[in-house]
Amino acid sequence: MNICMAGYGMMGVWHSEALKRTDAVLHTAVGRRAEAASAFAERFGYRKWTTSLADALTDPDIDIVVLATPSERHEEQAIASLAAGKHTLIEIPIAMSLAGAERVVAAGEKSGKVYGLSHPMRFRAEREALRSRLSAGEERLRHIAGRFFIPRLRNVGATGYVRSWTDNILWHHFCHFVDLGLFLFDGTPIRRVQSHLGACHEKTGIPMECAVLVETEGGATLLVHGSYHAAFRLYDKLIVTDRDTYFFDTLAATLRASSGTVAMESEQENAARIIFDFLEAVRTHRLPRASGPSVLPAMRVLQSVQDAWDARYGLRAIPGRPID
Repeated sequence: MNICMAGYGMMGVWHSEALKRTDAVLHTAVGRRAEAASAFAERFGYRKWTTSLADALTDPDIDIVVLATPSERHEEQAIASLAAGKHTLIEIPIAMSLAGAERVVAAGEKSGKVYGLSHPMRFRAEREALRSRLSAGEERLRHIAGRFFIPRLRNVGATGYVRSWTDNILWHHFCHFVDLGLFLFDGTPIRRVQSHLGACHEKTGIPMECAVLVETEGGATLLVHGSYHAAFRLYDKLIVTDRDTYFFDTLAATLRASSGTVAMESEQENAARIIFDFLEAVRTHRLPRASGPSVLPAMRVLQSVQDAWDARYGLRAIPGRPID
């Protein structure tokens, strides 16, 4: 299978390194700047590079497109890739609105191609036993708490690269946590969503703080809070059940439960599972673990938070999130 990688940031790097552990062919690299795209292609052994995704999509030799591009481009690029007949893996989020997500899903279903999302929290090997017990009714979920704090007063990504695009705390980072919660809630109806999304910061032009509380009809709750204004990083989640408590510290790569603390896979190794799952999904033409329709419940929650913000501050475009 011939791969086109769109984007040469951290996830483009991680996905490329994972692909090199498979029999897939690194065919075409796509990037915004010619010099960077050329260097990225040479580094990982892509056969070709271009600054035009549209040109790459016309290449009949390309089987799979991986979109590791800025969040605000995902919807448009995913629809174009699917229309071009390519299997498509989309970095989180699928879109920057519920309507946009529904458009991507409609395009994916129409295409008949395999398409899915890079939602790394769904792939944690350390959560598999817990998820199996929850699904079997052997353990009951009571509460999930997630924290995401990161310095973003300067537009610099996790690798230290100065970005040309602006991130979004709700539609990108909170999408990880909200989707995990709804994934573990496993279809339990949502009773209520409460939220706070801050006013636009005078320097960055975007909301820098957010808190989301989701309550299910079964009484389980999800609380996510975080800030782009933090002086240092915090990235963890706490899962409380009627049987135990599980603390996943992503930065320390540890899992603590009542039985003690054990090491977890690194974020990069966990992300490799996404690539392996997607390639297998394409080979067998099955749904990937994070399929398009399966992420829509999380997008509905995020849209309700966005709607509340729009009602308070007025519907308007902000850096990194144009008006739908």
